[in-house]
Amino acid sequence: MADYVQYKSPICCLAAVRKAARRLNATVPSELDRAIKTILDTIAAPLLARPGLGYETVGALLCTAGDNPDRLGSEASFAALCGTSPVPIATGKSNRKHLNRAGDRNANAALWTVVMVRLHHRHPPTITYLERRIADGHSKRDSIRCIKRFIAREVFADIQTITTAHPARPPVEIVA
Repeated sequence: MADYVQYKSPICCLAAVRKAARRLNATVPSELDRAIKTILDTIAAPLLARPGLGYETVGALLCTAGDNPDRLGSEASFAALCGTSPVPIATGKSNRKHLNRAGDRNANAALWTVVMVRLHHRHPPTITYLERRIADGHSKRDSIRCIKRFIAREVFADIQTITTAHPARPPVEIVA
């Protein structure tokens, strides 16, 4: 009861509950997390072997691909689904591009995370590409957009490999 009296406003009480829940989640891994890691280790090993890709990012990208990855006709369609396809900015004098605002925001965030991890850990091909693009006169933001597109291309190739190695099972029919 003394703890409740300390928090006089509902906002402070809610913040304390959230903090306690975060601490509990950080110390006790859930059974679901272990099950997801086991599934991803068996199915998505090529993706997990790539630098910068972890369980959360691989899970988000596989969720974007969906249950039927065959619907993705090309890597360009996967990039559009992730929101990393280039869209031209037509202002008359400039010939620039920006990211597609449509698409799955979780997949786009996962690709951004992969880029940031690669840059933070000084992944040599990523750093070389970034420095070359900046030397060519492009902004760092535009260069990161291009790196995200390249990673989407890599992920699409791995998803195609996974789907040929693990063919889809026919859907289970539920009888009422």
